[in-house]
Amino acid sequence: MLRWFARRLLLAVPVVLGVVTISFILMHLAPGDPARSALGEKADPAAVAALRHQWGLDKTLPAQYVSYLNQLLHGDLGTSLYYHTSITTLMAQRLPVTLALIVMSAVLASLISIPLASRSASRPNGATSFVIRLFNAVIQGSPTFFVGSMLILFLGVRVAIFPAGGYPSGFGARAWALVLPALTIALSIVPLLVRGLRAAMIESLGSEYVAFARSKGLPESPIRHRYVLRNAGISGVSILGIQVGALASGALVIEQVFAIPGMGSMLMTGILNRDYAVVQACTLMFGLVVVVVYLVTDLVYARLDPRARLS
Repeated sequence: MLRWFARRLLLAVPVVLGVVTISFILMHLAPGDPARSALGEKADPAAVAALRHQWGLDKTLPAQYVSYLNQLLHGDLGTSLYYHTSITTLMAQRLPVTLALIVMSAVLASLISIPLASRSASRPNGATSFVIRLFNAVIQGSPTFFVGSMLILFLGVRVAIFPAGGYPSGFGARAWALVLPALTIALSIVPLLVRGLRAAMIESLGSEYVAFARSKGLPESPIRHRYVLRNAGISGVSILGIQVGALASGALVIEQVFAIPGMGSMLMTGILNRDYAVVQACTLMFGLVVVVVYLVTDLVYARLDPRARLS
């Protein structure tokens, strides 16, 4: 198992390096000048040139890339050109918010998908299954920001169960404020989870071990929980792990809709202000989150299915 995990860990290194390289190149190829954005369009050219020299932007692109990699190897994410503070300080404030939002979204997606998939798999051609498939089609065809806006309108304004936006102080108030944005992100991956779990459950229901369990006289409820749901969970773990990228990208948009001070809002501010350090650090952090989740998914999958460890 240790060798298996070590191989997975080594494969993650070039992925992270690729994320760092691509984000660095794309950000520097994007139009605009950070020094000009910071000083204004009417700033003196000499002042702009001096600021570019201070920030090291007058060096060649390979020299800037080598300098950036050297900073990363020493654990230095740099200083924000817009916030004028350390990126590490900003990460300490923003990253926990986004991670909490992603984790809550994954939990809500699982809580919604498992009952829907189980109900749909029990009677694949029934009316309930048709309604669930119709619900999935509507949700999958709706943009995330539209779903979030509708939830704000109905649950945040008209019914006023949840806050319509913002991030108050206090653990309980913050957790309650994250429910609505987390539900918005969760609904974006629910259709994929329901379809995957439903197909796995239908296959399990028609298997020989389920037929053998029924022949022994076991009730239907234990059969579904011990055999069907457990085996279908392997497929669910894989789908949920793959969709972590969708959860992270959904957080970028939803944090803007709900005015949540997380990594997404910081990344958008960095892009609009040509803040190279912020954009590169946020991209690197999102890439690390996805890589770590993929590693955890592999471990859970190997735990649930020993054949994965043998391969």
